[in-house]
Amino acid sequence: MKSMTKLMLVAMVLVAALVVAPAAAGRVISDNGDNVFVGEENLNFAGDFAGTTRLVHYSSAVGEAIDKSFTVNSAGNITEITAGIPTGSYYAIGSAAPDTTYVNIQEPEVALDVVLNTSQKDSVNGKSVTRDTLLDFKLSNNIDIPGATMNIEVTLPGGGVVTTFGGQTLKPISVDGTTEYIGAVDLSGAAAGTYTAKAKWPSSADFYGKGYDSNAATFEVLTKSLAIVSNKDSVVRGNSFTVTITGESKETYRLFIKPDTTLSDVEYPAIVAGQNGVTAGTSDPSRNASVQTNAGGTRSVQFNTNTSTKDQQYTIRVESFTDPSGTYDEVKVKVEQGDVTVTASGTGVYYIGEEVTLSGTCTDNATTVHLFMTGPNLDSNGVNLETITAVTNNDTASFSTADVLADDTWSFKWNTGDITKSLDAGGYTIYAVSKPLDKSSLSDAKYATTSIQLRSGFITATTSGAVVAKGDDLTLTGTAQGDPDSVHVWIFGKNKQLLTESATVEDDGSFEYELKNTDTFSAGQYFVVIQHPMMNKVFDVYSGATGWINGTPASGFSPVEIGRLQASDAATALITALDSPNIDDTYVKLTFVVEEANIFIDAIGDKAAGSTFTITGTTNLAVGDALNVEVTSAAFQPTTKSEASGFGSVAGVVTVQQGDGVNTWSYEVDGSNFKPDQYIVTVESIDTDTTATATFNVVEAVPTTQATPTATVTGEVTPTATATTAATPTQAPGFGALIALAGLGAVAFLVLRRD
Repeated sequence: MKSMTKLMLVAMVLVAALVVAPAAAGRVISDNGDNVFVGEENLNFAGDFAGTTRLVHYSSAVGEAIDKSFTVNSAGNITEITAGIPTGSYYAIGSAAPDTTYVNIQEPEVALDVVLNTSQKDSVNGKSVTRDTLLDFKLSNNIDIPGATMNIEVTLPGGGVVTTFGGQTLKPISVDGTTEYIGAVDLSGAAAGTYTAKAKWPSSADFYGKGYDSNAATFEVLTKSLAIVSNKDSVVRGNSFTVTITGESKETYRLFIKPDTTLSDVEYPAIVAGQNGVTAGTSDPSRNASVQTNAGGTRSVQFNTNTSTKDQQYTIRVESFTDPSGTYDEVKVKVEQGDVTVTASGTGVYYIGEEVTLSGTCTDNATTVHLFMTGPNLDSNGVNLETITAVTNNDTASFSTADVLADDTWSFKWNTGDITKSLDAGGYTIYAVSKPLDKSSLSDAKYATTSIQLRSGFITATTSGAVVAKGDDLTLTGTAQGDPDSVHVWIFGKNKQLLTESATVEDDGSFEYELKNTDTFSAGQYFVVIQHPMMNKVFDVYSGATGWINGTPASGFSPVEIGRLQASDAATALITALDSPNIDDTYVKLTFVVEEANIFIDAIGDKAAGSTFTITGTTNLAVGDALNVEVTSAAFQPTTKSEASGFGSVAGVVTVQQGDGVNTWSYEVDGSNFKPDQYIVTVESIDTDTTATATFNVVEAVPTTQATPTATVTGEVTPTATATTAATPTQAPGFGALIALAGLGAVAFLVLRRD
């Protein structure tokens, strides 16, 4: 009995010992520089790490600031390397060499790929393969934990998950910091659809459920061994389309357009040369090629079309070189005609020399629109817009051309002043064509037309006045149609020649020339010629050396020394030159008269004291000129300190107004402070240094006589009131009266002496 009791006691002690014993340690880390991974549990530090109490990570140099640490218990264990910590070297505090003993903490990394068994550098992740393709699963990792394993799980198209696939067992797979290839995976029995593979940690591993599984790798298994599809069922001629071949990985196939005996070589869509994996065939290389698929068993091939491509449906075939009748596929693509449009800027009416913008769209040719023109006495099949020479079928250089942009638009700026041959005014038709074809062959191309009217340039002008006062400005204004940059102004007068002054022409065709120095002009008539360069925008007659007029070489004009001619003859020589049939310049003639500046004051007459009245006059000064007007009293007499001044005056500025045949001016005088006297009016133009004066008298106002109103009473006689007119008081003579009296005294004195 005692023996039994002792046995039971020993058993209880053993159980108690098991209960209080610490958990068993995991992986032992004993060598300096060992790798440790985030997420590992129950690590035991021994060997080089004996005595370690903490693992610390320094934010900078060793021994300085610590930004992360782990406590190592008395048994040398760490429960877990937690996520979110800085990775790198962690130094063992408490060890024999705390500043040199460390572990390297890393994030566990696992990458999964699906590659060709026959070419393991070629990935098919995200690609399609056929059942004849052998695959490998490629598992790469940085984990060097002895005995660590992972499982590759494959999700089937139907949703099931397996770890055995294609004849390969995918669990457990050793992970030891190297790359493992698991294959060859046989797809011959695989269902069509998409497969997803992922490497996962088993539940017994430290990394289970912590987010350190691999990436997902996908691949699609196709039902057909060879297929071809096009990105477009139909394409507008001038654009491209692309076919995609799907077959065996790294396999070479024949690609071609099925022949049509009615077509020439240039009428087929063409395989673009130089594409990766595409080798032109020995016969019909533009539509026959050898195509090698990539690792995913696919290859895309681009075909181009142009205006020579026949608009019809084409069959494109891909086939096996070894079994062309059994392994093949076809796709149909229809090529359609595009369209062309053209419009001309503005109203469609232009002056020769102006720039015309032609624009539109072209979907029948991705690169070029061909332009030509027809019109009176031009080649009936069309001429180049810039050279007016006949265009030639299939010769792009003979046409005017415009580039088609990526958005199918085009634009062409046609400067009618740069045409190398003369073009008369009239109606013309502009053709925009997708091919270099003239009017006789337009049935084989897409085209559009627009009509324009060309008119000859012309010039009109006028002066700001037929008569200008000497010293006033004279303005010449007008319109020069035909888009010249400027016009030239020639002025002739007696002993006066101003040659080729220039006036800028604005965008709307208007111009203005201001003659500011008429104070140097003698009174008399002057002759003006304003010259327009016309279509070529070149002044074919121009001022040469001093006193000469020259002509451009093309004009055949011989220089003339007009400086030695009288002004009238010089003007005639210029007009004769401009009238030459070899010169396209046109002109307009004007005249103006320079007069000595004058100002006239109309008769004023006597004005009543205190009244308001207007002084008027005429002048040959220009409309808008300013005149200073001053009205002052002629009185001059002594006054006492208590008296107001005997002088009265007003002054102001008025503007010359347009009159009927002669310009006018007027000034309103406020005479409320004027006393009876003689007054002097002075009107002056500062610009022309011209003055006019006049006098008038201000007299005492005469009061108006009014009868006393009477009331009428029936039966009574109403006496009539008599109004009395007050006598006009005698005024002291003013300065003018004193002069008159002095004159009379002098006469009397002379008479007395003679007697």
